[in-house]
Amino acid sequence: MNDYEVLRVIEFLEQTREPFRKGMPAVDDEPIWNITTFLIKSEIRGQVVTVSTLASVTGIPYATSMRLISKLVETGTIVRVPRGKGGKSHALQPGPAMRDAFRSYARGIKALLARTVGLRGLGEDEEQYYFGGTPLGAQPLPPVRLIERRASESLGIRFLLNDDNYFSSMRNMWVDLRSNLASGRDFSLRRLPDLYAEVLANAERPVSEYDVITVNMPWLGELAERGLLKPLDGLVASDVLDVSDFHPVIRSTAEWRQRIYGIPIYCTIGILAARKDLFEDRNIGFPKTFDDVIEAGKRFHQPDQGMFGAVWDGALGMPIASSFLFFLGACGTPPISLNPGPYGFTSEGMDLAQLVPLIDSDAGRATLDFMQRLLDISPPNALGLAWDQNLALFLSGNAAMAYCWTMRASRMEYDIQSVVKRKVEYLPQPAGPSGGRASPIGGFVFAIPANLPEERVEIAAEAIAWMTSKDSMRAHVRNGFPIAPRFSTSADPEAAAGSPIVRFVDSLAKRNLLTTWQRPNIPAYTQMERVLSAEVHAALSGSKSHQAALSAANAAIERILAASPSPKDRRQEGLDGGGALRSPTCPLSADVS
Repeated sequence: MNDYEVLRVIEFLEQTREPFRKGMPAVDDEPIWNITTFLIKSEIRGQVVTVSTLASVTGIPYATSMRLISKLVETGTIVRVPRGKGGKSHALQPGPAMRDAFRSYARGIKALLARTVGLRGLGEDEEQYYFGGTPLGAQPLPPVRLIERRASESLGIRFLLNDDNYFSSMRNMWVDLRSNLASGRDFSLRRLPDLYAEVLANAERPVSEYDVITVNMPWLGELAERGLLKPLDGLVASDVLDVSDFHPVIRSTAEWRQRIYGIPIYCTIGILAARKDLFEDRNIGFPKTFDDVIEAGKRFHQPDQGMFGAVWDGALGMPIASSFLFFLGACGTPPISLNPGPYGFTSEGMDLAQLVPLIDSDAGRATLDFMQRLLDISPPNALGLAWDQNLALFLSGNAAMAYCWTMRASRMEYDIQSVVKRKVEYLPQPAGPSGGRASPIGGFVFAIPANLPEERVEIAAEAIAWMTSKDSMRAHVRNGFPIAPRFSTSADPEAAAGSPIVRFVDSLAKRNLLTTWQRPNIPAYTQMERVLSAEVHAALSGSKSHQAALSAANAAIERILAASPSPKDRRQEGLDGGGALRSPTCPLSADVS
């Protein structure tokens, strides 16, 4: 049972308790109830509770409250924790016994509610369902056909999802106790490297274990080339699935060799988040170039006081490889010799075996130099931090800037423990030498495994159609998720008004600053990513010189690209119709987030 469910249970109980308070005389346990729920809610929200604050919520005279609180502190029911470095003042928190007892009580209430509304499957308990104030609570109702089949056939639509805040909320919406759509067992959430491994493992099974899988955008070319995904062109042509309203750049992330293999479910943009209040207090302009980032970071960097100039994804694996590719893109260079296209660069129509790497270049050297300088204004363990760890530092006010994804940045405005709400300026990535401020796109597409039985394809497509519909995406944005891959979503005044990130991303789209070429979805991408992870991390940790790392990375990627199948090879193997191509796979590095 998570913190949001506990808050929801407290809210439910308070709503049911209020009529009792109005109609009945006061009861002896009222002060204890008020103290307990106030402390539990404050702990979850990260709010400091003083003795005087707690005394004010008991509902009894102040002197009586102080005696009661003192008694609870003496017994360890409430604990006092020092505030500040001097330790002269204290805050109050629930003690272990109070915390454990209340959570046990909350689970019991949830179980009672589950029995009251009726569980929806033999052997399922209340933990298979969710009772929380999910941000997707305003989601439009799913198609009646899905609901009817769930009821009549005990249908479970099985999903393989990325383990992040968006998909967790989507799962919670489906398994909400107040709906009748799914149970927790219908969803498998995996961290990125584990998700990639499970997609490949599932493809080897005679029959897919999942109806719908999420595919990281850069993986699509590999999975499509190997025949692991069902082409969706027929479902699009018959209007079961709709791709007409996607921004062309977003739509391209779901296409390979002019065929459609997925439907974008969300996009997330690589940006620089800056503490607007700190920059304004010191009258510093927001960074527009690499040098601006370093100079501003130096002004704020005070590691002895727990304050860092910037946080960014430097951990081994996907994080540092992506950071290198994004900074390389800020220098105006893709990682491989792509053709110029309407939105920067494209691999469309190219013979992949003829591509050459551009890592050992002036842009590559400028990128490594910038990353080395970033270390001087970063936490001391920056090469071990990524994603959620860096976001936690920024949310808690311990960093002036953060290179991050907009999907994670949404927590800056909506997380109950964020101390930077309404204090953040969202910026396009600052430019490197000879580069611009194009912002890289990431995110996921929904796809259907090639080994899913045909009789389940239609129901899987209906689920995808609902989850990626215009109405659903508008609801997502209005409730705090800045996905906005459809034109109609970003154009919705209500959605844009409620999210500064949606307005910001819409402005980037209108200026043609959203790009995908920093992480091209070619079949060799995951192997290229692994090479860059090892070599860039070695260079920044000092075990290799910058030049040695760039040369080694360039040579390794050149060998990988040379092994790519040419159009002639594909015709000879009869693969243009979507047959399976079993190329060697490369496991991704461990997820450290």
